[in-house]
Amino acid sequence: MSELRQRSVRAPEPAGVARHGRLKRAAAWKSLLAIVASVLAVVMVSGVSVAAIATWQLQSNIDTVEIEFDTQGPPPAIGAYEGGFNILLVGSDTREGQSAAFGNDPGSVLNDVNMLLHVAQDQKSAVLVSIPRDMVVPLPECENGGPATGEPINTTLFYGGLACTVETVQNLTGLPIQFAGLITFDGVIAMSDAVGGVEVCITEPILDPYTGLNLPTAGPNTLQGWNALAFLRSRHGVGDGSDLGRISSQQVFLSSLVRKIKSDDTLTDFGKLYGIAQAATQHMTLSENFARVDTLVAIALVLKDIPLENIAMVQYPSRTGGTGIYLGKVQPITSTAKALFDAIKADVPIALDANAVGANGGSQLDPNAPAPTTPDPSASPDPSATPEDQGPAAQLIPGLKGQTAAQYTCSVAN
Repeated sequence: MSELRQRSVRAPEPAGVARHGRLKRAAAWKSLLAIVASVLAVVMVSGVSVAAIATWQLQSNIDTVEIEFDTQGPPPAIGAYEGGFNILLVGSDTREGQSAAFGNDPGSVLNDVNMLLHVAQDQKSAVLVSIPRDMVVPLPECENGGPATGEPINTTLFYGGLACTVETVQNLTGLPIQFAGLITFDGVIAMSDAVGGVEVCITEPILDPYTGLNLPTAGPNTLQGWNALAFLRSRHGVGDGSDLGRISSQQVFLSSLVRKIKSDDTLTDFGKLYGIAQAATQHMTLSENFARVDTLVAIALVLKDIPLENIAMVQYPSRTGGTGIYLGKVQPITSTAKALFDAIKADVPIALDANAVGANGGSQLDPNAPAPTTPDPSASPDPSATPEDQGPAAQLIPGLKGQTAAQYTCSVAN
């Protein structure tokens, strides 16, 4: 990528429209499982007598973005989505339409969180790839961007809207993206409130004056509302203060959120589920092909059955400390990235070694984690099971950082 060049992201006015798409309303920010929470809620709602009213209310909440995908996700029939799919979840630092507490617009619209969720064709495993916001990549020819231009990936929303981000990630990973969505600052707060808070473990008290995060007690902390948002935004308070450390810390929150949403207490609580769905759909903007309640239900039916240990949350292979265009930014590790996405394209589950947790000191295994459940030795194997039923063996990729949703981890205070 030595031919890449950089340019200032402050030069043009923020673009709301890309050459390949049209944004109906600006939206933003972070959380993997806003999507998952809302679709799981709809699954439960659709089974009760008020299904028609509830579905109409949820559908009317959703704002949409029109994007011309290379590979469209087909409208599903009633039931689980068939086969694999890829969903891009994007968030930005825009203040437009947000609470006054977030301050004035910073002058540009940057996508500070980019997460690509891949579900395998056999629907037995999933991988969530977090792409560092400061990673320098080639940009496509978006509205305000030239071809093969070296820029941090978080400038794509500024230069061409969500469509530009989708195209950039497709080019970067070689994966077709069928669905895309954004979530707002306010949405993170509403979602964390709707689930009743998310418990995270921290190694020491965390104080981050940049985000307003103040967690004075080490150990488990239940985060909701403003504190949940401040925790997810915190970079200076965790790890080595880098974006890579923040991603590792975010995985602590996200894995705990996945476990909570998939727990019996959440899945059987209709009021909580509907509250999650309302919070998510009121603060999300989805690609038009993703904004149908039946699509959300179909995807939820797939996600809810994937075991926690088969959901890998990994960081796009990258490093800091580069030179040239990478000075002060994040540089991709191309060989490791190729191994990762070759495995994803082949629908091979991702295995993580003992050194995978804690990129840039952002997290560590929780020493007080509950003991993992062990299979009942007296249980008889299914005589009808075949090797194909078990799926392909997981692939260990040396140097890959991340954790599974089943692992209990703690954020490491800076």
